[in-house]
Amino acid sequence: MSHNKVAPLAPALTHTDSLKTLVENRTIYNLDYCELNVFETYQTSELVPLRFNDLVVTSMLRGKKIMHLFDKPGFDYLPGESVIIPANVEMHIDFPEATLETPTQCLALAIDNKKIENTLNFLNEKYPKEGRNNFWQLDDRNFFFYNNQELAITINKLIGICQSTSLGKDALADLTLQELLIHITQAQSLKAVSEMDLQKTSTFLAQAIDLIRKNLTGKINLQQIAKTACLSTATLYRLFKRELGISPIEFIILERIKYAKRLLKNQDIYIKNVSFEAGFDDCNYFIRVFKHYEGITPKQYQQLNKAS
Repeated sequence: MSHNKVAPLAPALTHTDSLKTLVENRTIYNLDYCELNVFETYQTSELVPLRFNDLVVTSMLRGKKIMHLFDKPGFDYLPGESVIIPANVEMHIDFPEATLETPTQCLALAIDNKKIENTLNFLNEKYPKEGRNNFWQLDDRNFFFYNNQELAITINKLIGICQSTSLGKDALADLTLQELLIHITQAQSLKAVSEMDLQKTSTFLAQAIDLIRKNLTGKINLQQIAKTACLSTATLYRLFKRELGISPIEFIILERIKYAKRLLKNQDIYIKNVSFEAGFDDCNYFIRVFKHYEGITPKQYQQLNKAS
């Protein structure tokens, strides 16, 4: 599992005696502005339909599903991944591996539309992004994305609040929903940027990203990048954290790993050469960082590509 794909902690499964159904057994927690649903499936099934009246943030906790959405080809849905589904859109779900011993478990958080609107308006007013036409917003095109550490932590926090009997849980959920929406917009922006889509990125950030990508294979001086993009180093750091949820240093590492993965498709290339080509001075450091983010070593990645 890729390291920048973090799965929230899965809550305890429903006791088998309490199951109402083996397919999408549902536990509901209602709060003022949201409804948390935990779905569990214990047998293989195909094209199970599901639809919500509000926008839904879903996050996979255990097992594997295949999602069919927006007339697009079905895609694997695994722990550490999230999917946003607009209100009144029907999804169809396959459960190719679900059994009593290995059930799937998925969280679906339906959020009141007014709450989403108010949160995004608040962010745009109090913490506006740099540049014209660059707003805090949910991106329909990037409906499928990986959870980062912050997003997984916030989802865990929300599960805990929903399951608690605390008197102030609606107030706590309210604040946590704001946090969740911030992390979702950042995760979507990072995905768009990773896929070379800089349309909705501030001009300064787009310029900095472009400079980083052009200098990936050599030494990157962040002070120089900031200066060329007409920013201070502190502003550059703030832009990355605010829009993408990560620091410029982490962005550079992710880009270098992405470039290294392209090089590793060549079966004859030495790992040492990949390391230097991708801008890493130290081969051991490269192997360590690659494993940290991708869950396997560069050599294993190269062999996997050979096998497939």
